[in-house]
Amino acid sequence: MTDFAAIDFETANRHRASVCSVGAVVVRGGEVVDSFYSLIRPRPNYYSPFTTAIHGLCCADTDEAPEFEEVWRALAPRIEGLPLVAHNAPFDEGCLRAVLDLYDLPWPGYEFFCTCRAARRFFGRQLPNHQLHTVAAACGYDLRHHHHALADAEACAHIALKIL
Repeated sequence: MTDFAAIDFETANRHRASVCSVGAVVVRGGEVVDSFYSLIRPRPNYYSPFTTAIHGLCCADTDEAPEFEEVWRALAPRIEGLPLVAHNAPFDEGCLRAVLDLYDLPWPGYEFFCTCRAARRFFGRQLPNHQLHTVAAACGYDLRHHHHALADAEACAHIALKIL
């Protein structure tokens, strides 16, 4: 796979539609050609202590951020027609489907590929787990800002280029 977009969402709470940040990395011909990051004012607009503990974001970070619909207008043309890759793709695909539904936007028909599943097949029991930071390190990528949506998308792109 040499043409794809790696994508990562962070959520504000347990609702998949409560996306509060997105990172995307566009790969064409096996090279990173574009990246995108935005904070998003989530709906519903509250943060659970659990999610804030994971990614460090809170209401103060996103109160002035654009809503998803505006962010999507900027992101969608960049990833149009590309398969999407995510680490734990069911989560990120679920977020995208939920937030598009929330804003009454059409599903563009993306095909999702999961680097976590691919890592389980590729590495098997060689790794202690198949979490993003572990797989990234095994693929030679130093993920320094885990749970920052762009950093996670960059790591995912690197993994995909190595094992997909």
